[in-house]
Amino acid sequence: MLPVGHMPILERILEWLKKNDIDQVVLSTGYLGHMIEDYFKDGAEFGLNIEYASSRKPLGIAGQLRSAQDKLGSRFVCLYGDAILDFDLKKLIKFHEKKQAMLTMALMAYKMQGKYGVIELKGDGRIGQWKEKPVVESDINIGCYVMEKRYLSYIPRDSVYGMKEAFEDAMSKHEALYGLKVSGAFWDIGDKKAYLEADAHYSKQDGKIP
Repeated sequence: MLPVGHMPILERILEWLKKNDIDQVVLSTGYLGHMIEDYFKDGAEFGLNIEYASSRKPLGIAGQLRSAQDKLGSRFVCLYGDAILDFDLKKLIKFHEKKQAMLTMALMAYKMQGKYGVIELKGDGRIGQWKEKPVVESDINIGCYVMEKRYLSYIPRDSVYGMKEAFEDAMSKHEALYGLKVSGAFWDIGDKKAYLEADAHYSKQDGKIP
């Protein structure tokens, strides 16, 4: 519920879902979840149909997802509540359908510069190369998945369980798990610095409230 620009993080996420023609939403809530329910209610004011799946104890990301099982369709999009995204979600869904996947994960390129010089040694101990604060680029998980409901069978009920653990369980059974590189914006509101950057970006985008 932290404001990013002129609206809460979660409202930004729901706004993006609506832009991508998704209007049926289940919000998984826990501690102080009533604050979210009081704000969004049934979603009608936002052009959405919102239901809630509440848990009385922390269950981890995958555990929370499993607690919402009875309210989910045979295929659904799963998002984290602390990341604002802006990319072509329809493209991800089409890719998932084409591959007949159990789970498809959205990926984005991420560059990170090291803090130190990296030294590569040859076999005899001589220095072969000195890379000063090299930039490493990799594809990262941005917390957006298209899932088939049967994926939830890899998540134990009423247990603290992470998404990585469930993913690895499914991977060990050779399930159809895919990733798709997407391009667009990704704001991970995971710390104060990231939050302030996102808030500044959207405050500028929103402009002044009339």
